[in-house]
Amino acid sequence: MQRDGKYIYCIIESDYDVNLGPIGVGGRGDLVSTIGFDGLCMVVSDHPLSRFMVNPENMLAHQKVIEEVMKEFSSVIPIRFGIIAATPDEIRNLLNRRYSEFIELLRQFENKVELNVRGTWKDMGMIYKEIDKEHADLQKIRAEIEGLTDKEKRNSKIDEAGKLVGLALLEKKEDEAAKIIDAFRKSIFEYKHNKTSSDAMFMNTAFLVNSGREIEFDNIMTALGITYEGRCDFVYTAPLPIFNFIDLKIFPEKWEL
Repeated sequence: MQRDGKYIYCIIESDYDVNLGPIGVGGRGDLVSTIGFDGLCMVVSDHPLSRFMVNPENMLAHQKVIEEVMKEFSSVIPIRFGIIAATPDEIRNLLNRRYSEFIELLRQFENKVELNVRGTWKDMGMIYKEIDKEHADLQKIRAEIEGLTDKEKRNSKIDEAGKLVGLALLEKKEDEAAKIIDAFRKSIFEYKHNKTSSDAMFMNTAFLVNSGREIEFDNIMTALGITYEGRCDFVYTAPLPIFNFIDLKIFPEKWEL
């Protein structure tokens, strides 16, 4: 017989039970509720212990549950995807042992949300022309390539030019992202760069801000869109759980320690 454990989404502070309805990870319609210890709670739902699917649907469901919790609570500490406790008592024991740590995190991140901005260049041809113009050493190599007839030497120089262009592109991404971040300096607590997914994407940045300042952030994004209209496209996502600013580790094999 398949045994269920408790899938964990996040940590909150609450003196009452929370019921978010049948929106649990796994697609079974499991009820999302809380298990608590002395006013400290983990938001959970039932989930099979022996079978966990890592797929986009479950990852999205995990985030959606946390976003629902954020609508009701001003401080929510997200737990990384895929953590399951065997029993409610394991969760209560963990809350007891790490009570001070979790409470401190809840206080530290009260009324904080994460906003994400991705910036992409519209015309990479223009960007590469700028790189060529800005780097004399690259211009020199290109001239040398034009004058080479030896295939091996020519290919070597082409490889050298490619590496220089790659480094210059990374540098240009950093410079462009820095200009965008400067526009947000007065409105944020922290920011963190994440990996970009293409040559054209020059920034993929998470910002930690006070909840309620989304309108201010919207206005800055509107101004940036006008300033960079012919150069960049921006995708702005908000508000999100503060995954990028929490480094909370929970190891299921150590529940009972």
